[in-house]
Amino acid sequence: MWQRSVRMSPKPLLLFLGITAVTVVTAQGSRRRGGKGSNPAVYHSEDNYEWTTWFNVDHPGGRGDYEQLEAIRFYYRARVCASPRAIEARTTEWVPARETGEKVHADPTVGFWCLNEEQGPGRNCSNYAVRFLCPRDPDNTVNIQESWGPWSGWSTCPALCGQVGVQIRHRKCHAAPCSGSKVEGKACDGPECPKIVCSLECVVGKVNADCDACTCEEHLLLGSVRSAGGLIAEGAAILRSGKLLTITDHNGHFRLPGVCADGNTTLTFSLQGHATQDVVVPTSSQRTSVLTVQLKRTEKLHMLSHPESKTRREGQTAAFCCKVAGIPQPNKYQWFHNNSLLENWSDNTLVLKGLRREQAGEYYCRASGPSGTIKSKPATLRVLGKDENSCNPQPESHLIRLPHDCYQNSTDSFYYDVGKCPSRTCVGQLDNGIRCKDKVAYCCGVAKMEERQLTCRGYQLPTMVVTECGCQKCVDTKAIVHGRAIAADNGEPMRFGHIFMNGVRISRTGYKGTFSIQVPPDTERLVLTFVDNMQKLVNTTKVLPFNTKGGAVYHEIKLLRKKAPITISSAETNTLELGEVEGQEAMVQIQIPPYSFFKENGEVFTGNVNASVTFLDPRDVSTAAAAQSDLNFVGDDGDTLPLRTYGMFSVDFRGEENNEPLNAGEVQVFLDSAQVRMSEHLSTMKLWSLNPETGLWEEEGSLHVEKKKRGKREERTFLIGNMEIRERRLFNLDVPENRRCYVKVRAFRSERFMPSEQVEGVVVSLINMEPTAGYSSNPRAWGRFDSVVTGPNGACLPAFCDERKADAYSAYVMANLGGEELEAVPSAPKFNPNIIGVPKPYLDKLNYRRTDHEDPRLKKTAFSMNVAKPSPNAAEESNGPVYSFENLKECEEAPFSAAHFRFSRVEGDRYDYNTVPFNEDDPMSWTEDYLSWWPKPLEYRACYIKVKINSPHEINVRSRNMGGTHPRTVGQLYGLRDTRSIRDMDQPTLSAVCLEFKCSGMLYDQERVDRTLVKVIPQGSCKRDSVNSMLQEYLVNHLPLAVNNDTNEFTMLAPLDPLGHNYGIYTVTDQDPRTAKEIALGRCFDGTSDGTSRVMKSNEGVALAFTCGDREVTRQSVFQTLQSSPGQTATSAGRGEGRQNRRRQRANQPRSSRKRSARNPAAGRVQVKN
Repeated sequence: MWQRSVRMSPKPLLLFLGITAVTVVTAQGSRRRGGKGSNPAVYHSEDNYEWTTWFNVDHPGGRGDYEQLEAIRFYYRARVCASPRAIEARTTEWVPARETGEKVHADPTVGFWCLNEEQGPGRNCSNYAVRFLCPRDPDNTVNIQESWGPWSGWSTCPALCGQVGVQIRHRKCHAAPCSGSKVEGKACDGPECPKIVCSLECVVGKVNADCDACTCEEHLLLGSVRSAGGLIAEGAAILRSGKLLTITDHNGHFRLPGVCADGNTTLTFSLQGHATQDVVVPTSSQRTSVLTVQLKRTEKLHMLSHPESKTRREGQTAAFCCKVAGIPQPNKYQWFHNNSLLENWSDNTLVLKGLRREQAGEYYCRASGPSGTIKSKPATLRVLGKDENSCNPQPESHLIRLPHDCYQNSTDSFYYDVGKCPSRTCVGQLDNGIRCKDKVAYCCGVAKMEERQLTCRGYQLPTMVVTECGCQKCVDTKAIVHGRAIAADNGEPMRFGHIFMNGVRISRTGYKGTFSIQVPPDTERLVLTFVDNMQKLVNTTKVLPFNTKGGAVYHEIKLLRKKAPITISSAETNTLELGEVEGQEAMVQIQIPPYSFFKENGEVFTGNVNASVTFLDPRDVSTAAAAQSDLNFVGDDGDTLPLRTYGMFSVDFRGEENNEPLNAGEVQVFLDSAQVRMSEHLSTMKLWSLNPETGLWEEEGSLHVEKKKRGKREERTFLIGNMEIRERRLFNLDVPENRRCYVKVRAFRSERFMPSEQVEGVVVSLINMEPTAGYSSNPRAWGRFDSVVTGPNGACLPAFCDERKADAYSAYVMANLGGEELEAVPSAPKFNPNIIGVPKPYLDKLNYRRTDHEDPRLKKTAFSMNVAKPSPNAAEESNGPVYSFENLKECEEAPFSAAHFRFSRVEGDRYDYNTVPFNEDDPMSWTEDYLSWWPKPLEYRACYIKVKINSPHEINVRSRNMGGTHPRTVGQLYGLRDTRSIRDMDQPTLSAVCLEFKCSGMLYDQERVDRTLVKVIPQGSCKRDSVNSMLQEYLVNHLPLAVNNDTNEFTMLAPLDPLGHNYGIYTVTDQDPRTAKEIALGRCFDGTSDGTSRVMKSNEGVALAFTCGDREVTRQSVFQTLQSSPGQTATSAGRGEGRQNRRRQRANQPRSSRKRSARNPAAGRVQVKN
């Protein structure tokens, strides 16, 4: 360690003078020379030396107290000799440095310094004064021997081998006044050290006394050190071979005589918060060299890859790996099994050979080093017996909904159990290689299926039923995130913006702000930064949850609009007030001292500055969705922990003339303590900056409480902190919060809330509100925003909670699927715990309220709740929906019968049936079968045909899709699609429908093409009017041609080519089935091949036209069973009419209040008055 500290064991340069009770440090001398000559570092007491007056040129603010020799010489010039022999230090209260208990450093050739960061928690350095021992001036010598008593004998020399110490003597004053010193000291050498043979050879200069470096007495090295962002690096330590040479002054400059410029000398530069950097002094023949060093910020440790869950049999081998990045790299790894440390593993790879049953469980690694500590996510190891089935061959129950005309008397319902295999890993055929990631992944899947014929009204419906599960290769999937980037204030799209990941641009947004990104394999945490090319919106970093099993997840990215810049002078003190709520005081003030702006090359900037500071005010709940990142940081033990925000601000400083970006140092931040409603947060408030590559917040500094009078206002109490604005431009005022819980939420396809109708890929978001009851705070303020994607068992949302006061923390919860907001369960006028999903009395304690509880005009797409931590003494609270933080696994694995909150899609008038069942939310549910609707995973092709209906009523249209030309599927059913037409806004007797059909193309074996035989069948008394001429010509020219004798319907062999809007056919291929269908539907609604619309344009891009009779389709003939639950009999169908009417009312709301979704054609239907 390079520091010389008076609190450490004696060093070669330390001596305590007990008589004067001050710290004395001598200059370092050379090694003993066998008695020849004099030691130039030794001072003598025979009236040759005396102490200077006390100097105090610095105060302990900022980084600490620096009493540097060069600064003292600058102010006092000739009052300090050229080569002081010793230094004494005391506080301004006359307390010797060694008695303060503080860690200090001293060197007669450099000066004295004390660093605030090295003191204990909550402590800063004292204010010190120093004096130096210098040669006497012979002209000022005064004979005072007659007033003094005799000198005492010299004390014993304390120096050790090879060291220089100080012997002291003292005398007493017998007759006042006495002038001169009562204590004198002289240098003394310690005993000779054993001679060591030095093997170091110098090309330039000579070897120093310590034999660890070459010295060039005639060479002078000058230099400057800059911190991250080009700011002055004051107090940076410069070492050679681990020994301190000097520290930089207040300008970041240093001066090193005797350092050789030979190309072999390495200097180490160290500064708090920055990565240590080694620099080789370049070769130079000049007597003076200049060196400039730019330091980089310390990069906190973060996980690049986590250990992977595995399934093995007894006796096999499993390897777990974690990959960690950071500057500097970690120097220690630890592995844990079920939270117990594994003593014998210290590498980033854990290898377990000859597995036993007791080794099953959770494994995670923890890496640590100078740049922090980080933990990986746990990986689960399953250890099976040698003959044990890794997959249960018995399928799980899985109910599918049958068409409206296929009621089953055997089950008294419109549902049929087709079975499914669980989505979990299995053993498979593994080789003996030891690797972090298995070469081939094996999953439980369908081993056998059999066809069943279901009797429907007038026809037989085939369906494939799973009869046996087995272990097989996993289906390859790809995870995708897509969505829109828009302004938070008015929805303006961020056109042609840049998207960065790990500092590299990976994509751009489109004209409408849309984007689509494939998640790289093995990604655990997707961090993206959105940069507005037009500089109108704030650069925004988001951590986007995605479906690790594959598929697409939609995100709407909201960006704050940049504040218009104001012009300030860099030569003046500038105070900027931040607060966005009208009628309320500003929350934060930023004070910038004069001449604190720097160019990126480190030069001080003089001139006018355009300053734009954008503040995200948590008192405005509408800003929560625009919050940056996910408000997490890594604690001292490596755990990822949550923060509660008191405001974020983004800064942009630019020169007025050339618009060059500027950095700023010595900036002070003032947070009005009156805005901190929880008193315990005052002592834990910190200032943070966002790392845009990891999406994690890193501590910039603490804040202390101080009373200030700002301007002419009354005296107020502020939390004050210091910061530097460098390469990071986003800051946050946060407190760590340890009262945490999880809230269980599930999403469903309909209001039936059946287990088999759960929807994956729904983004569920939770806004943590500031504590209300019991804390006397502002209920409109928010503190945190979290989002989670639903899986096959719902989602667990992190939230702040309290056990003592049920209403201490509240939250708003909402859900979104592909841009469509899902509805929460109503809380009024009827409050039904069974539908909400949470039993009483816990539900009363949680105070569940949908957003329209008191005002039915409001949206139904969110609910509020008290996040009451479950009491361990209340049995009814132990089964969800709120789980304590340590019970995350219990929340994630909770059975469907456990309490949970619910969202459902606003059900539209459409129905999908696949002969081979497939869950579009779970790509891994795909099954190899010739009758699969989607024949190839990762390449989902959606096809739609646009049909125009001339009728005063909306008509239901069905597509019946069968094998057409492939010998394995000809005449066999792929599936059915039923969709209700949408009435034209301007023509009440006209409607249109975009009807999905199965695309033609290769089947799963990729050996032969099948042209699907598609029948388009309008329901009721309809007659075909026309067929698009270009479509008809295409079908005629691409034989075989389907027979079309029945004018009540239309039959075709589906085209192999993606034809486009001129044919009335819309085809889109994507890696996610939902995305492909959404894009194709948008084009079909719009009637174009490249546009999109949520409003049906009935006369644009039409393939077929029908005229239908006046009889409106009754409920019994249209999706009559869509509202029927399992077990509901035919006689109970009438009980669902009320719900169907309510749904019809929602669909018929005016278009101005409800937009039509391309994914949900029923949403937004308008009522036409004749």
